[in-house]
Amino acid sequence: MTVPSGRRERKKAATRQKIADAALRLFLDRGYDAVGIRDVAAEADVAVTTLFSHFASKEALVFEQDEDFEQRLTRAVTERASHEPLIPVLRREIHALVRHCTADGAAPVWRMIDESPALREYEESMRLRHAESLATAIAADLDLAKSATTCRAIARFVIDAYSLAREAADPEAAVDEIFRMIEAAWEVTSQAGMP
Repeated sequence: MTVPSGRRERKKAATRQKIADAALRLFLDRGYDAVGIRDVAAEADVAVTTLFSHFASKEALVFEQDEDFEQRLTRAVTERASHEPLIPVLRREIHALVRHCTADGAAPVWRMIDESPALREYEESMRLRHAESLATAIAADLDLAKSATTCRAIARFVIDAYSLAREAADPEAAVDEIFRMIEAAWEVTSQAGMP
């Protein structure tokens, strides 16, 4: 996560983190459906309006690093060195994100997500948004010169790689296996002379 520079930004980030931590603690203790927004606000010692100024919905409290995840992927594309191939850069980023999401203590959170239809639906819409942002970043890179369809397909493969690897028995090996397929698909579009 990006460290805010100014005092006001640091204070806002600390409040946001305090709310997210309180929400996660309550959700894991009582169950996601048993906890309301007012409960989270009270636990974090903030007003409900303050909570909503940081999080648009109850589901967003669970995925509090959503925006950072999306930015990391797009920055992997836009900030890579000009000589660096795209797919290995994305593989490294997905490896890092999967390691973070499969670290000790993450299993109860993913179990909670898997058990909640509202959270699964939110996660799916989030993944589609991430894929569109990533596709836009890939398409904007003039050196890559791929069609919009190719950019969108590769972006979805990358986002799905994260989800599939996170659920695999060996997440690291799963990322490598999936990215071999993504690399092959990317190469085929280049060899076929596709725009």
